[in-house]
Amino acid sequence: MEKRALGRGLDALLPTIKPAPMPELPEVQHLHVDAVVPNRYQPRQVFSPQELAELAASLKQSGLLQPVLVRRKGDGMYELISGERRWRAAKEAGMETIQAVIRNCSDEESILLALVENLQREDLNPMEMARAYQRMMNEFGLTQDIIAQRVGCERSSIANLVRLIHLPMEVQQLIESGQLSAGHAKVILGLASSGEQLRVANLVVARNLSVRETEKILASSVIVRKRSAKELRRSPLLDVEERLQKRLGTKVSVLNGKRGGKVIIHYFSPAELDGILEQLLQ
Repeated sequence: MEKRALGRGLDALLPTIKPAPMPELPEVQHLHVDAVVPNRYQPRQVFSPQELAELAASLKQSGLLQPVLVRRKGDGMYELISGERRWRAAKEAGMETIQAVIRNCSDEESILLALVENLQREDLNPMEMARAYQRMMNEFGLTQDIIAQRVGCERSSIANLVRLIHLPMEVQQLIESGQLSAGHAKVILGLASSGEQLRVANLVVARNLSVRETEKILASSVIVRKRSAKELRRSPLLDVEERLQKRLGTKVSVLNGKRGGKVIIHYFSPAELDGILEQLLQ
């Protein structure tokens, strides 16, 4: 009699594991550099000539290592989604074609992709970020909460940056040039008038003051008006104001009255109002 095997073998006992299919890589195409135009939603506005020259020299030596991302514009033209710095450097290097990945996306997705790419590389100054966020709110009706979710940050960070748009243009230019930091701007925003904001900003630049030094000067300076006796009487509510401002991401005033008081919540755009309502009603 033939002896039967005592086991079914490893092949029978172990499940057959099929290898997962490899993800399809996006197709890279070679486009003529003149057939590509800048992204109309590009948040980055400042391109260092020195950095472009260095990148152009690198492209001549090693070629383009990472393709740009574009979308079809029509008539054989393409609009950049991300990679404008590489595209500019390629033109400066005298390259006739550039490697590109073509992607179908909406205007909203285009600005979001451009913004996220620059944020990940920390390429944007605070004013560029503020204007990009404001544009997403105004043109696409996105709330600060939605923007925060999509770029992966706190809503309060979005709100604080958007407030920079209300600074005088001269102060915004100092922030763009790197002479003022976002920390300086946050302190300066606490001043009542644009004239005071500009004077303090120029003082910070002239004396090369740190954020802490700026705070100390404002606490003791005649530039900032002294609180009235009425304001001093309501000083215990300042902590409440600060907590509400941090929670809602906007300016909040708490005023005392004879039979109670009132809370004033400030907003600077319809989209920001929508964000505040979401915070209050959730």
